[in-house]
Amino acid sequence: MSRFLLPLLLLPAALCKDVLFGESGGIPTTSDLATAESNKALLEDLLASLSPGDSLTVENSTFIIQGGVHATGLADVTLRIEGTLKFFDDIDSWPLMDEPDPYIANRDVQEALHFTDFQSVTLTGGGTIDGSGLAWWGFPGIGYLIRKENRPRLMVMDDCKDITIEHILFKDSAYWTTLFNNVDGLVIRHSEVSARRPWDNHDGQHNLYDLSALNTDGFDVTGRNVHIHDCKIWNQDDCIAVKDNYKGGVSENMLFERIEASGMGLVIGSIGDTHVRNITFRDSVMKNTYKGVYMKFRDGTEGVIEDVTYENIRIENPSQWPIWIGPAQQAENETCAIMWPAHGKCEPAPNQFRNILLKNITVANPPRRGLGMREPMLGLVFGSEEKPVDGVVFEDVVFEGLRGGEEYYACKNVVEGTGVARGNTFPVPSCFTDETDSE
Repeated sequence: MSRFLLPLLLLPAALCKDVLFGESGGIPTTSDLATAESNKALLEDLLASLSPGDSLTVENSTFIIQGGVHATGLADVTLRIEGTLKFFDDIDSWPLMDEPDPYIANRDVQEALHFTDFQSVTLTGGGTIDGSGLAWWGFPGIGYLIRKENRPRLMVMDDCKDITIEHILFKDSAYWTTLFNNVDGLVIRHSEVSARRPWDNHDGQHNLYDLSALNTDGFDVTGRNVHIHDCKIWNQDDCIAVKDNYKGGVSENMLFERIEASGMGLVIGSIGDTHVRNITFRDSVMKNTYKGVYMKFRDGTEGVIEDVTYENIRIENPSQWPIWIGPAQQAENETCAIMWPAHGKCEPAPNQFRNILLKNITVANPPRRGLGMREPMLGLVFGSEEKPVDGVVFEDVVFEGLRGGEEYYACKNVVEGTGVARGNTFPVPSCFTDETDSE
């Protein structure tokens, strides 16, 4: 090789830079508004300065930062968080949107981190992003009545492509922990979500005190080509949720595996008038969870959830419904009340479930009666009269320790002959065809 050509080949690598947040002026430890605002402005400036091949490192210290951090258009860069980015906990100083959230009524606070149009970006480093959620959750019960959903998500990525997130702890988000909206290519691995009130919870359950940190979803995703694996999630709402694609497209081609989850479950929904397909959850454990397998429609008439598999999943000590395929059960939902069947009504939305497979699902120590239940119903499969469930198979779906002779499922509106129980499934929903080995 020519001695004149070699320096030219090495030039692009030599131009790449690793920017250090602290050395660039980031102020560690100090917790006051001026410091938080300064750290926010610096972080936005440093992000905007990155070119392909560059990296930005937050060193192993705690940096207090104001919310509303924005960045757009990054490509082929690495963001390393080795310490902690902790968001300032003064709610009154939090920046507001120019216009309220079009999807959530009376919500006008900016997200903590909001990234758009990123491509081939890696977030790594072994550190923590801390949302200071306790300040937003407030006193149990009363805090929600005061703020409701007017709280910031910890990290939102809109219209991003080929994103990798690894070795990050997302801690105590005020609201949803993450939202990846209209993503195309996302890998999240060896990361954790934790949203817990400061409570010495020896029994590991989600009690009413914990659950008052409501809406702290874990990984919420829309778009396509998503792989989330080898992660831990403990929160007080949906652990993983495949949601509506607000851009109007399909949410499809997603695999979630080797997840330790405890919260409102492994979720598809709630879905309105959009289409979700080719989704797989497998090889996962949910200990002391609230719900388990959870698929839900919110409203609308054109929504479709199809080609879905839940496989090799163990659900231990669930507090409420371990299996739910039907309408969204929510506190402020006139369609299906959170306390149903003890209080309120539960009517399916006229949307379509199609080609659903639950295989090798074990529920250990199921509740004899879930929250508000007078009857021992532990599973639900609800289609609508307009669009009954068309194809749902339970293969080796087993509730341990139950006796026969009781109806454990609320089940209605399944196309005749398309609801099938196979293998060692017990109990068998009454509206299914029983093809189990016990016959």
